Amino acid sequence: MAEGEGLVSVDYEVFGKVQGVFFRKYTQGEAKRLGLVGWVQNTSHGTVQGQIQGPADRVRELQEWLRKTGSPQSRISQAEFINEKKITALEHKDFQILK
Repeated sequence: MAEGEGLVSVDYEVFGKVQGVFFRKYTQGEAKRLGLVGWVQNTSHGTVQGQIQGPADRVRELQEWLRKTGSPQSRISQAEFINEKKITALEHKDFQILK
């Protein structure tokens, strides 16, 4: 992945039945498959949030996955994406599940 070649960073929050259904594990797997970095964690109010960084087209793919697919047992009602910005270099080494 060439540094600075159309890299973006975006924060996200996913609503619905997304805790206790391996959502974070599947999100990490999908992000790694796409070659993205960032993080994912459960929130205290029953959602999952995190940050995605990587080439814009791959980030779009994961956004679509977060919006429509998720883990097999999850039921996504809504996904919000905020603070999107262009970045010159990745700020994370890999895609982590935070506790």
